Amino acid sequence: MVMNVSVVIPTYNRKSILEKCLKALERQTLNDIISNYEIVVVDDGSTDGTPSWIRDNSKILPHVVLYEQEHGGPALGRNLGVMKSKYEVIVFIDSDLIVLEDFLICHVKKLFSSWKINNKKCFTYGSVVNTSNFKNPENERYKLTDVSFAYFATGNVAISKELLLNIGLFDTSFSLYGWEDLELGERLKKIGTRLIKCPKAVGFHWHPPFVCGQIESLISQEKERARMALIFYKKHSNLRVRFMIQLTPIHNFLWEIICLGGLISINKLLPLLEFLVKSGRNRLALEIVKVPLNLIYVRELRRLILN
Repeated sequence: MVMNVSVVIPTYNRKSILEKCLKALERQTLNDIISNYEIVVVDDGSTDGTPSWIRDNSKILPHVVLYEQEHGGPALGRNLGVMKSKYEVIVFIDSDLIVLEDFLICHVKKLFSSWKINNKKCFTYGSVVNTSNFKNPENERYKLTDVSFAYFATGNVAISKELLLNIGLFDTSFSLYGWEDLELGERLKKIGTRLIKCPKAVGFHWHPPFVCGQIESLISQEKERARMALIFYKKHSNLRVRFMIQLTPIHNFLWEIICLGGLISINKLLPLLEFLVKSGRNRLALEIVKVPLNLIYVRELRRLILN
């Protein structure tokens, strides 16, 4: 059986890393399973020249098909990408993911063998390695912090287009940061869709090294995540989702204890964070700041629920 692939990538103001992402996808090897593929890029109202760069470089991006929309979030972008795609296998990746040359082959081989058993009611989930190495992201090694327990996350998955259309695509109520892919995953889980691990389909997720100037935007992101978590919970008010979004007394108690009721705050940690950044230990600084950031998220979610 020969299958063709549509890679769907929503993007917003990530031109520099998107260039690496698309060039890596253009280097994909094909075999007797994949005869062709397309890269469907949906620009979500970027202001950094992303659409112009793609059009100007069409000769070196022969597989790329560009669509543009007003800024509406990744859920809207992925839905447009799926609707415009022309092949039977959809691969979702983020626009800051760099993949190896056998990335699509690994996904399709695993998906094809699983389709025979599960009648297409399954998806493959690749590995994601986080890195801040812009020059050579592929040199990053898999770390304990890269382990994910998510059931369905669009950073690196392959799935049947038919199954996506049948399940109803992404809910565009999730217009801010977070949860739109996990909400779709909840619907997939309810109909018995199987998660098939595909560790050989590796993607290197690039993000800039942490600096203290990012803290304000990270706080805003946590508050957005809380607002989207509330939408998620209203759609699926079961215990599994409550644990996923940390909406339980256990989570409230745990994070208040870890942060000593707010005594361990970002402001109190700022001198340490600045020292670590100056020392080149940006990754450690990021892991430390995630602790009070999560308390901000948990408190904001609790506030929204009570209101």
